[in-house]
Amino acid sequence: MVYVGIPKGQGNQEEEVLKTIQDGDADELTIKRFTESREKPGALWHIYAAKDTEKIREFLKKVAEEQGQENPVDHDPIHDQSWYLDRSLRKRLHQEYGVQGWAIVQFLGDVVFIPAGAPHQARTRDTVHNLYSCIKVAEDFVSPEHVKHCFWLTQEFRYLSHTHTNHEDKLQVKNVIYHAVKDAVGILRANESSLSRP
Repeated sequence: MVYVGIPKGQGNQEEEVLKTIQDGDADELTIKRFTESREKPGALWHIYAAKDTEKIREFLKKVAEEQGQENPVDHDPIHDQSWYLDRSLRKRLHQEYGVQGWAIVQFLGDVVFIPAGAPHQARTRDTVHNLYSCIKVAEDFVSPEHVKHCFWLTQEFRYLSHTHTNHEDKLQVKNVIYHAVKDAVGILRANESSLSRP
């Protein structure tokens, strides 16, 4: 989080931000960072374990159906990013499916690491919950430990409609694997003579 702007002259905004943080199920230490240390919060994240993805997907489809919405085959309630799990939906997800995530408030200067395949959602100033205006920098990367997960995500994206924003292979996992292997072979060949010595 590289910038958090707090508007001047809006007296009760701190109370609204505190309520949003509390309703977001943030822990007491996080709340104290805002109330006592006077740090600047920019975004409220909810991050879930990758292993719970299918349960979350099933839950979102169930809720959509209850609300009379369609669940087209070439769309995905997680990748569509059309849902925000508010407090009541998060509670229901936990009660009905045993899925509980982590609430993280990202303050100015904080970094949030999201593991590969972990469903997540954030609330910032431009959405319903009003935290302060903020600018954050995001960087995607593929670590060797998570190549399998990233490849699986790429496969999921293929089943989305051709007009879906996530349809294309943004991660380029096959290219990452190819270049990693090519670099490893190049290093081994460059050091071949020293490796063959007893």
